Amino acid sequence: PLCSNNNPYASFGATLARDEEQNLWSTPHDVTHTEADDDRVLYNMIVVRNQLDKDSEEWQKLNYDIYTLRQTRKEVRNRWKHILEDLGFQKEADSLLSVTKLSIISDSQNMSKARDILLKLSEETNIFPTSWELSERYLFVVDRLIALDAADEFFKMASTVYPKRPSGDRAEESQKTPQC
Repeated sequence: PLCSNNNPYASFGATLARDEEQNLWSTPHDVTHTEADDDRVLYNMIVVRNQLDKDSEEWQKLNYDIYTLRQTRKEVRNRWKHILEDLGFQKEADSLLSVTKLSIISDSQNMSKARDILLKLSEETNIFPTSWELSERYLFVVDRLIALDAADEFFKMASTVYPKRPSGDRAEESQKTPQC
């Protein structure tokens, strides 16, 4: 058996942990991940937390907020992936959801249509949590769906799988939102 010092995979878990710490979304080791607003917010929270004493109440609260934000982002991404797979994009789902600084909008004329669809998804479905601020990342995803002529089908599926709940039915949502 190989000694762990000679094992080329010994640091693999540490690399994954570092990537998770930086909360990279799609491309490991992508140094541009703090370019998007939602990435910058999370990154700033991590920076502030890392300057605090781990035993302090502020550190614990910030750590919880970071964890909650990461979980929410993962949940949203999983919802999108689930719908994409249901639409027949099993093999393409991860690449359709992969967005980096190098991602481009395929057709500038699609931009307003992509914004409209994203807004409609936000207002008429529950694919995003109530407190979610629209992420530029999903604008790129909707643009790709438009290019594939699948945006309308995606919206219909999202409406079916994640219907908008009446505003009085917030019990599940309030459990996920950190209380101040």
